[in-house]
Amino acid sequence: MTPELASVAGGAVLVWRLEVPLLTISSSPLGGGLGLRHWVLNATVPDGYARRDPDVHLTELARSLGLAGEGAGFLTAVDVRDVVHRSEGGVRASVTAGVGAHPTWAAAPDPVAAAGPGTINAVCFSAVRLSEAALVNAVATIAEAKAQALWEAGVPGTGTSTDATAVLCPADGPAEPFGGPRSPVGGALARVVHSAVSAALPDRRLSR
Repeated sequence: MTPELASVAGGAVLVWRLEVPLLTISSSPLGGGLGLRHWVLNATVPDGYARRDPDVHLTELARSLGLAGEGAGFLTAVDVRDVVHRSEGGVRASVTAGVGAHPTWAAAPDPVAAAGPGTINAVCFSAVRLSEAALVNAVATIAEAKAQALWEAGVPGTGTSTDATAVLCPADGPAEPFGGPRSPVGGALARVVHSAVSAALPDRRLSR
């Protein structure tokens, strides 16, 4: 599913207007958690963005774009026009990637705020329904694939402190029970995320 590109005050926005609500698991600032979502948006914000109410900001953006119902909203300092799409079979990933000047190791002993903007947002779709457990597993699979891409690119970290993910699938039909990297859906998901993150990183990781 390819998003539309819209312009709003402050920057560009990727908008997925879903024909029917999809079952979604997300860590996004707006619409995070598990439930049905009618839309997704990923918006560019300026360097130095300092709002403490990203959910309110995203709600305002959604309203300005005429989006109705519950949705999932992401923010990033990366220009979302640089989004990378990858697909395999019935799985698709759309990734915007920046790691800032100081990427983060997940298990750093003394986490500190990163210097400079950096966020990796991954919006992923499965054409088949996933069970709730498989959706949770799929989020872990995305994190693993992202970390593999960063390691292969020589990035000294597993991501950034603001990375966010969404996985969307049909709400009806037989549910696939597994979302790990050796399952049919999870394996395809790992490959498309790995490819998209790898392609999104090279020209931006040092400046974003």
